[in-house]
Parts: sequence; C-alpha cells; structure tokens
Amino acid sequence: MTTHNPVKVPVLTSDTTFIAEPVHEETPRHLAYRYTMAATRLALGWVFLWAFLDKTFGLGHETPSDGSWINGGSPTEGFLANAPTGPFADFYKDIAGAAWADWLFMLGLGGIGIALMLGVAMRLAAVSGALLLVMMWSAVLPPENNPVLDDHIVYALVLGVLALAGANKTLGLGRVWERIPLVARFGFLK
Repeated sequence: MTTHNPVKVPVLTSDTTFIAEPVHEETPRHLAYRYTMAATRLALGWVFLWAFLDKTFGLGHETPSDGSWINGGSPTEGFLANAPTGPFADFYKDIAGAAWADWLFMLGLGGIGIALMLGVAMRLAAVSGALLLVMMWSAVLPPENNPVLDDHIVYALVLGVLALAGANKTLGLGRVWERIPLVARFGFLK
C-alpha cells in the first residue's frame, strides 16, 4: 500500500499571514476519476448540442432538412403534438409548436450543450438540464421500457453528479470561468 505524503504549500490568508496547507499528490485513481467525469460531461454535452444542431439545421438524423427550425419547422410540434401520454399529455399537446416553447426548448438545448462542452456555468447547466430532462420524461409517462425510470432521469442525475464533482475543471474552462469576478460573486453561475 502506497501512502502519499502531503507537501506543505504556503497560502496567504485573509489577515495577510501565511499558513502551510497540505497539498496531496494526485493518485492514478483520482486522475482516472477526473478524466472519466470530464469525458462524461463532454458526452452528455454532445447529446444536448447534437439535438440542438439537428433540430436547427435539419441534419437528417431525427430532423429532415425541410423540417428544420431555420426552414420554418417547429422543434417542439412533432413530438409534443403526437407523443405525450399520461397525466401531463394535455399540457404538452397544448404548447406543441408555440413559438415561445420552441425558443425556450432550443435555447435550453443549445445553452446546456455549449456550457457542458466548454465546462462553464456547470451549476446552471445542471439545474436547467435536469429540469428539461424531467419535463421530457414527464411527457411520456409511463416510460416505454420501465414503469418509472428512463434515460432522461438517469441523465438528470448524472448532471447533478457532474456539477458536484467539479467535472468542468478537467478538459474544460471551469477554473478560468470561476475566476471571472461576476461568476465568483454569484455562485449559481459557477
């Protein structure tokens, strides 16, 4: 069993005195954890960003080019007009194709995807992403493959783990982002 001896590093405290704080060497396991969290953040960011790009430009995966948002299609109408089931079906069918719903949905997909890919605004991205995912889950209750859970709930939980783990600081701009004075002042922007 290998033990890691902490290195003492002087740190300036608020009363302008120096104290020595231990800095622990990073273990291979911790390094693997950080990079796994970063890879998970990037993968989930791509899920959101791809949905935004496909719906905006009709890249042909789920959205044909003639149904794209830039060609006058509605990113919410097809799904919300036809797929909702369960106790919230009428609510979702009523907002299908509404311009405000299209804009909120697309801003959410794009903003969450970009924030996750860059590693900025993780708290905001995690909360808004989880909200969007829970709404998508609630549109088709009960889920098709399980009476309670589906991938939307799992992704929502993963977003929470990523934010709590500080996954934006590895392979992302999290450290730089959190030093911006406005972000440092308002914690929800971290």
